[in-house]
Amino acid sequence: MPRKAPKGKYKLKTHKATSKRFRLTGSGKLMRTKGGKSHFRRRTSKRVLSQLDNMQEVQGRGMIKRVKRLVPNLD
Repeated sequence: MPRKAPKGKYKLKTHKATSKRFRLTGSGKLMRTKGGKSHFRRRTSKRVLSQLDNMQEVQGRGMIKRVKRLVPNLD
């Protein structure tokens, strides 16, 4: 028979879309991917397309706080 969680406890759910967009580095920096990679790429220069592949550090404190709340088990 499966055991039930103690009353009043609940599991934290991971927001899957957020977990796919953000990564945490070894030093603890939150990195994000860039948008604009899905379509209309033919008219964009190769230099700009290669820059889209790099990840950027998330700057805003509020955004970092929000992402860590949405993805509690980010590692």
